[in-house]
Amino acid sequence: MGGEDSKMIFFEKGKVPDIRMNGSCAGGTGAFIDQTAMLFHVETKELNALAAQAENIHPIASRCGVFSKTDIQNLMSRNISRADIAASVFNAVAMQVVASLARGMDITPKVFFCGGPFAFLPELQKHFRRVLGLTEEECMLPENAQLIPATGCALLADQQANGILTVEELVNITQTKTEMEVPLDNRLPALFSSQEDYDLWLRSENIYRVPRAELLSDTPTPYFLGVDSGSTTTKLVLLDRYERIVYTDYQRNEGDSFKAFCKMLQTLHRSTPHPENILIEASAVTGYGENLIRTAFNFDYGIVETMAHFSAAKQVEPQVSFVLDIGGQDMKAIFVENGSIRRMEINEACSSGCGSFIETFANMMGYPVAEFAQLSCFAPHPCDLGTRCTVFMNSKVKQAMQEGASVDDIAAGFSYSVVKNCLFKVLKLKNIEELGAKIVVQGGTFRNHSIVRALENMAHCKVAFSDIPELMGAYGAALYASRMFERSHH
Repeated sequence: MGGEDSKMIFFEKGKVPDIRMNGSCAGGTGAFIDQTAMLFHVETKELNALAAQAENIHPIASRCGVFSKTDIQNLMSRNISRADIAASVFNAVAMQVVASLARGMDITPKVFFCGGPFAFLPELQKHFRRVLGLTEEECMLPENAQLIPATGCALLADQQANGILTVEELVNITQTKTEMEVPLDNRLPALFSSQEDYDLWLRSENIYRVPRAELLSDTPTPYFLGVDSGSTTTKLVLLDRYERIVYTDYQRNEGDSFKAFCKMLQTLHRSTPHPENILIEASAVTGYGENLIRTAFNFDYGIVETMAHFSAAKQVEPQVSFVLDIGGQDMKAIFVENGSIRRMEINEACSSGCGSFIETFANMMGYPVAEFAQLSCFAPHPCDLGTRCTVFMNSKVKQAMQEGASVDDIAAGFSYSVVKNCLFKVLKLKNIEELGAKIVVQGGTFRNHSIVRALENMAHCKVAFSDIPELMGAYGAALYASRMFERSHH
């Protein structure tokens, strides 16, 4: 096992070794474990120490590293111990690797473990042994297991040496490569040519500014409440009787959507001198935590997430032909024909076009997400990073950096990649024209204007979006509550 890949090699006397490797997903790799450690705010060694103290194993989906966060956060919200969660992650990795690579082949002794994760995480090897039903004597973990591939290279170099290089000559070679001119092959069109170009774009008609009004509480005033309880964040929107927004809130769940919504209510209560005059005529909730929030707080309505987003999108563009919603871990695509939903698609096995995709790399390169997004807007030569798994993209980025690409160009390349991953890797579109001419985008990811612009460049048309893209699910839920109330009273 490595950071981005896992391999199995089966040896049988008289036969060519059977080599298997993970192809399009990095679910069962070291990076998957690293992401869990980041979620816990600990080093991977500490994660190993936690796993050693575990008492129980819980099911965790080890497919996509980003999707697994949902399962982990669910366990955290149920107050499952961090030790049990850490061990459950190691177990999930073992199950994923064995299932995806063995594919029916029996794994028989002796088994040779190598790679950094096995070298530095003893508990991981224990879980592999348990999943495979092997004893410690039937397995081998060599000293410096993380250096086994490099050792193989050194052995081959010794056999095939065709000249001697000094260390000084090697250093000179690397310096020469560093000083080479940056190649501009496989680059994409700049998103904005200048600050003036960007400012002009911001003033265009494709940005819908949601009607707003003041939150009044001097006298009893009716309002309509919409909540989008997502897997990582909770969003709240309060509308008046004219469907104007009077109040919004956005909170990270920190593994507990119930507690996040409680905090929102407390904040709303403190935000006005007479909270008793805020009368909630009707309420609706959507999203991952719909059933929990609706039951716990006695909401009037629950609404399917895609319908909430569709309702909100029609406020932005009544003739909408396609809605693309990208959240932190999921994406939804709604194809519309004659005002009705014709087809819906959601990502099921891959999160490579989601908000976490950008956030992961912004953090990796040492930038806050907002600053990373701003850099991408004015990059002169965006890198073509293609469509890849979040973890596999690491290799492409490192290659671009070695070729001298600037952080700006890499950031802009991510904006294009998010769109390409959504449309071609996840939705598997054959033709961009399937989207129609009236495209609406929403979700927190589209706070990053460079991603909106990348979609416009690829679709060759204007893309509409609101000034509250991250709140559109809650906005749609609030609209639903308002209209259901009106319907029931007329």
